[in-house]
Amino acid sequence: MGRPITLVTGQWTDLPLETLAQKASGWGYDGLELACWGGHFDVAKGAEGTQYCEERKALLARYGLNVWAISNHLVGQMVLDPNDHRSDDWVPEELKGKPEEKSEWAIAEMKRTAVAARNMGVSIVNGFTGSSIWHLVYPFPPLDPDDVKKGYDLFAERWGPILDVFQENGVKFALEVHPTEIAFDIYSTHMALEAIGHHPAFGFNFDPSHLLWQMVDPVQFIREFPDRIFHVHAKDAVTNFDGRAGVLASHLPFGDPRRGWDFRSPGRGEVNFEEIIRALNQIGYDGPLSVEWEDSGMDREHGAAEAVQFLREIDFPPSTIGFESGMRDV
Repeated sequence: MGRPITLVTGQWTDLPLETLAQKASGWGYDGLELACWGGHFDVAKGAEGTQYCEERKALLARYGLNVWAISNHLVGQMVLDPNDHRSDDWVPEELKGKPEEKSEWAIAEMKRTAVAARNMGVSIVNGFTGSSIWHLVYPFPPLDPDDVKKGYDLFAERWGPILDVFQENGVKFALEVHPTEIAFDIYSTHMALEAIGHHPAFGFNFDPSHLLWQMVDPVQFIREFPDRIFHVHAKDAVTNFDGRAGVLASHLPFGDPRRGWDFRSPGRGEVNFEEIIRALNQIGYDGPLSVEWEDSGMDREHGAAEAVQFLREIDFPPSTIGFESGMRDV
């Protein structure tokens, strides 16, 4: 039996959870990674006690599905984000247009998420941290030497108390290393870990697609942080560096063929999933492979059904013996 294959529900919240559960079961998934938005998992209800959580689990169980992780990317983003109008739809009505209030609410909501995860019986919350310094990624106008450090200090100031609540509840937070976050490649990930004092509740939701288009080797990331890979997303990407567009994507939307890169359904892009499986075996990761399906050029139901079969075929257990061991009696 290989690793469990789950489906991230964040891109499917236009469907009721039961409708999606029925579909995912038919496609062959083992479980769902529940998004904390769109009615799939309500953090406030989950934090109140176990009744709501047991009802969610019972719904999934009717379709033979389990849950190993929940996701709260949208709220996590607001902890450090400048919180302009783009996140107004993610907050209660009375907080729209109020950046500081949105941040305060997000901090409290992430702490509640840790409690809700415990009540749900899961030990991993995937998400984003946001970043107050992403706009400084290109250093012009020129930066003061302390400008970037202040961003990491703010990360520690705001996320440290959140992570303490996670640790108190026996839950870990897995940052999806990603542009616009405090960690987006190997070097910035080291900086984030150092800023937070290598907090035991802080690790990573490994998603190779975001590394590939930055020209960062996903396998090197796994080997660099073997004890911090808490969860894995299966998503693919493709590059199209044709001399006209580059990694900054030219302000073109996802799905535009002129972009320098785009996401693909697992197995349809340039991610070397076999080497990733080998690296995950080497570090002893046995958690879910969770399909985060984002392919603007493919019907999503076709893609979701295809993705689970692709991962079943590509996943394999590590060897328990050296091949030469079988030659001793020859």
